[in-house]
Amino acid sequence: MGYVFICFCCGLSAGFIGRYKGSSFLLWFAIGFVIPILGTIAALLWRFEDDEVFRECDECGHVMPLYQQVCNRCGADQEWPEELEAQAPEEAPSAAG
Repeated sequence: MGYVFICFCCGLSAGFIGRYKGSSFLLWFAIGFVIPILGTIAALLWRFEDDEVFRECDECGHVMPLYQQVCNRCGADQEWPEELEAQAPEEAPSAAG
């Protein structure tokens, strides 16, 4: 019974941390409950969802994270924004050449 209480407390802590960072409470609660201490540590180390860069869909205007290639709403394939192509680092020259 003590182990279930520890799992529940770790699930709550991971859930609250995950929700604070902008993610799903239930997802992080489940992770913290199944993997008690490591789930809470993983929630602490996980990124903040609010810090992600967003863009609008070209077809329907739905706002989505930059890393998404296909729109969730209309299914349109998205192109990589041109202003970010200029910022991308160039490939390193190969050693064999």
